[in-house]
Amino acid sequence: MISSISNLAPAAQAAPVQPTLSNATAQPSPTDTVQISNSAKALLQEAMENSVQTAQEARGGDVQAMRLLAREAAAKVSAK
Repeated sequence: MISSISNLAPAAQAAPVQPTLSNATAQPSPTDTVQISNSAKALLQEAMENSVQTAQEARGGDVQAMRLLAREAAAKVSAK
């Protein structure tokens, strides 16, 4: 059964809450510095390059790119 509520008082308005600062001066957050070696940068670059870049490097004489293309071609043949 549904009945209306007619004798309720309006809700009291809550006072806005002001944030309090416990420390008046802001302290800088600590920072860390990371150094990435050149070999790690090279590995990341190789992992991010697309097949067009790999083919261009292989045509330019890059041995690693040639091996990668040969591996991909062998995988395509064995997958069929």
